[in-house]
Amino acid sequence: MSGFFASGHAVDLILAIMAVEAGFLLITRRMTPYALLLVFGPGVCILLGARAALVGAEWRWIALALAASFPLHLLDLRRRLSR
Repeated sequence: MSGFFASGHAVDLILAIMAVEAGFLLITRRMTPYALLLVFGPGVCILLGARAALVGAEWRWIALALAASFPLHLLDLRRRLSR
């Protein structure tokens, strides 16, 4: 089981589940792709950063993934609060 996490496959599984969920929400709730990007984007970026850390990627890739989540989160907050 530790190899499953160390290889990053656990994060891959979570990302696949999130993709299925996003597809389901896109179809059933008729959410726009932009709204889905803002809802799922920050989490996906954080998960990509976690995956990079698990597989031993260079720190710059981890920092880039984590930094990319913040503007998406702020845009999502602005979208939600403006309604």
